[in-house]
Amino acid sequence: MAGTHRFRPSVTVAAVIARDGRYLLVEEDTPEGLRLNNPAGHLEQGENPIEAVVREALEETARAFVPEAFLGVYLARFVRPQPLEDVTYVRLAFSGTVGETIAGRALDEGIHRTLWLSLDELRASQARHRSPLVLRCIEDHAAGRRLPLDSVSADASLAAPLQPG
Repeated sequence: MAGTHRFRPSVTVAAVIARDGRYLLVEEDTPEGLRLNNPAGHLEQGENPIEAVVREALEETARAFVPEAFLGVYLARFVRPQPLEDVTYVRLAFSGTVGETIAGRALDEGIHRTLWLSLDELRASQARHRSPLVLRCIEDHAAGRRLPLDSVSADASLAAPLQPG
């Protein structure tokens, strides 16, 4: 084993939501400016991936997300030169449906708005995507990829309280 550095990818979840031939995206602040992304975010300690994607979609869209299928595991590396950042993201993507916007619920900090885009509009806006995984997950959804939700399992130990000692 070379060196003492241990690889620690960043685990995220993403919701792919389609309605009437359009996909629900968020426009969010990033150090590179406003970018388009699937409703997505980081998996938090003690949370299973399905709980995480439901939470993230609600926070970023103000809509209740109901996962229906697992799309897959996606990896991408992101490097920002200034300040130096080199992160490999592991994205667990789910497809499902959302209800209407919940009245009075604010969007998460940094989210400017939600918007529905067609697949052609998404392909044409790739330069504004937060990562290459945005379109990749949607392309897989459009191609019909669906895995059962129980393809993702989480042991009950995730939610167990921290034991001293």
